[in-house]
Amino acid sequence: MNYNPEVTASVLNKRAQGYFPAYMGIITEMVGPGYLRMLMAIKPEFIAPNTFLHAGTVVTLADTASGFACMAHLPNGASGFTTIELKTNFLATARDGALVCEAQAVHLGRSTHVWDATVKHVETNRTMALFRCTQMILYPTQVRANS
Repeated sequence: MNYNPEVTASVLNKRAQGYFPAYMGIITEMVGPGYLRMLMAIKPEFIAPNTFLHAGTVVTLADTASGFACMAHLPNGASGFTTIELKTNFLATARDGALVCEAQAVHLGRSTHVWDATVKHVETNRTMALFRCTQMILYPTQVRANS
């Protein structure tokens, strides 16, 4: 496993500043080998016109958790990653409170990572969504001499 202990929760929270995860109020709470945990408060703006939590809010949290976890587990020589597939099963909803997401590594290869994430409502501990994400690992383009 290519876990990089220098990629701490604090480092990830600083990296998020000025980008969509910080705008959504997503906070990395813990990162470790094969694992990441994030929190996000439900804001009134996250409620859809049907009066339930917008599905995109839940997906955003789970995708961010999986992506940040991937950052902490990039193989040597990798320059980044991009999500190539994601799937979510919604089991419940909430209108207030907070969400917690725990991402667990399923596969940490040289060319792809697969992460499973579970989103729960903090106040009730009810599982709201099950999420799976596949990421393609990116490497710097190598320039060939005399090409």
